[in-house]
Amino acid sequence: MGLTRRRFVGLATGGAALAARPRLARAQSYPTRPVRLLVGYAPGGVTDIAARLIGQWLSERLGQQFVVENRPGASSNVATGVVARAAPDGYTLLLASTSNAFNASLYDRLDFNFIRDLAPVASIARDAFILVANPAFAPKTVPELIAYAKTNPGKVNMGSSGPASASALYGELFKVMAGVDLLTVHYRSVGPALPDLMSGRVEVMFAPVASVVGFLADGKMRPLAVTTAKRLGTLPDVPAIGEFVSGYEGAGWVGIVAPANTPPQIVALLNGQVNAALADPAFKGRLVELGAEPFAGSPADFGTFIAEFTDKWGKVIRAAGIKAE
Repeated sequence: MGLTRRRFVGLATGGAALAARPRLARAQSYPTRPVRLLVGYAPGGVTDIAARLIGQWLSERLGQQFVVENRPGASSNVATGVVARAAPDGYTLLLASTSNAFNASLYDRLDFNFIRDLAPVASIARDAFILVANPAFAPKTVPELIAYAKTNPGKVNMGSSGPASASALYGELFKVMAGVDLLTVHYRSVGPALPDLMSGRVEVMFAPVASVVGFLADGKMRPLAVTTAKRLGTLPDVPAIGEFVSGYEGAGWVGIVAPANTPPQIVALLNGQVNAALADPAFKGRLVELGAEPFAGSPADFGTFIAEFTDKWGKVIRAAGIKAE
């Protein structure tokens, strides 16, 4: 289930109220014209909404429009390539996400290197997935699922939103770390998988919190555990998988990157403004509504995180033999 149109409009346009503050008094030379903020997906998803929220904030604070431009294609590789080849002047930015790190290992031939050709600017948020089950499925907890799967190897169907998706990769990591054999059933996206989960055609699935929270409230699926390192403030009674499988973590992220060699003063300016947004209670509230948590830090922090994240999931992808379709 994607976000409803009403909810999407409310979240996206709500950014105007968040940023209705006096513009930053300054005599700086950037930005002097509109800035393009590319998103590698169609409108309506969490990545797109995060881009519109931060774009509105930056527009109001810096006095120039940060125009969100959707360039879907090849799991965000189309948009990423455009930004990687753009002039390093701060006027073409990318709202990067988890997929960018996955793609480094999923695709054999890319005309850019994500870590080499893009400069980290500012992390924005980390988004959670949740391991959910059909209500009629016998195991009620993660330990019960692990025990059941070990007794019945290959007989538990696990839905995924595609072989190269976060849903599939978080499931693969769980299988390896928990030592279980689950039969993965791939769908083209989250949407078609959820009805099969609720009907019992598949028993479990790793899904974005934002996509299933309504079904959890209605009792149409059962929450087993979240993929983040700690419990979520929005779902405090749902444990983290790491409470049962030591070291497990599978959280996504979004942040801004720019072409390599973008002037450090521009990077610093943008990073400071993003961190100001993340400290704003109203802005943070919007992220929480998306099932995300603020993820503030310096450009160097973000760069280290991206490198480590890419390496971690590259190992999972190679071990599972996954390739982009």
